[in-house]
Amino acid sequence: MLNLVLYSTASLIWGSTWLAIKLQLTQVPPILSVGYRFCLASAILLTYCLLTKKKLAYPSRDHLFMALQGFTLYGLSYCLSYLATSYLTSGLVAVVFSTILMWNILNLRLFMDQPVAWRAFWGGALGLSGICIVFWHELYAFTATQGLIGLVMALVGAYLASVGNIVGARNARTGLAVTQANAYGMAYGGVLSLLIHFGGGGRLAFDWSLGYLGPMLYLTVFGSVVAFGCYMLLIGRIGAEYAAYVTLLMPVIALIFSTLFEDYRWTLNAGLGVSIVLVGNLIILTPRETLLGAYYRIKGIGAQA
Repeated sequence: MLNLVLYSTASLIWGSTWLAIKLQLTQVPPILSVGYRFCLASAILLTYCLLTKKKLAYPSRDHLFMALQGFTLYGLSYCLSYLATSYLTSGLVAVVFSTILMWNILNLRLFMDQPVAWRAFWGGALGLSGICIVFWHELYAFTATQGLIGLVMALVGAYLASVGNIVGARNARTGLAVTQANAYGMAYGGVLSLLIHFGGGGRLAFDWSLGYLGPMLYLTVFGSVVAFGCYMLLIGRIGAEYAAYVTLLMPVIALIFSTLFEDYRWTLNAGLGVSIVLVGNLIILTPRETLLGAYYRIKGIGAQA
């Protein structure tokens, strides 16, 4: 029962955060909002570490890798996801960001020399094919439409998030505690976002309305702290391999919210493309033995018929 609660909580929160990002695009520039979100999330986590007397002193080499994780995963990646949401419905951005599963495979090969399994290769190929079908009109015209701009931003953001995941895996393997690594990583990512905003000539701005504060607090407390805590508990109880199925449900939930609240209109291309993306992600996530077992069961049923 607890596993179901953790799984549902993480899936619903992360699936809904994309709509919350869309609601946040009001009077505050997107990159500045990213800075606010992760600086506040970092402050919450660091306060928790202080209250529970967790280790917070780390050598400069560890800070270098925590900064790299923060710059890619919490800084640049989220800056691009917020900007992409300015061009696309939040559900479509979530679908594109689900390609992080495919980028993880590529980056594990590039940076950690991990072999690429055939199921991962074909799952990634299916996922990219699905994305192409969803955005077929923009790709066919190949003009700087809003859809194409949003697609490129989301894809680059997903890739950078994957790089951050790989660095995070390296940090965990070397013994860095996850909570502290994320607390510092969010701080580095938040500060980088602020530097990008103000370095680009942006001005200090804030929206004190409930329409802005509500989504920001939801993203900070629930999206950055609660959901992550549920996910890490889930990994401890059922393992990372099965906990990762949360990322399969996330774009589905995000698309449901887009349909209900953003008046997203489904087309044949969108329905077919999203289905193919989800099937590709399912193939990537499902262990080889499970896939083979399902194949032989289907083959046996066919032979009996």
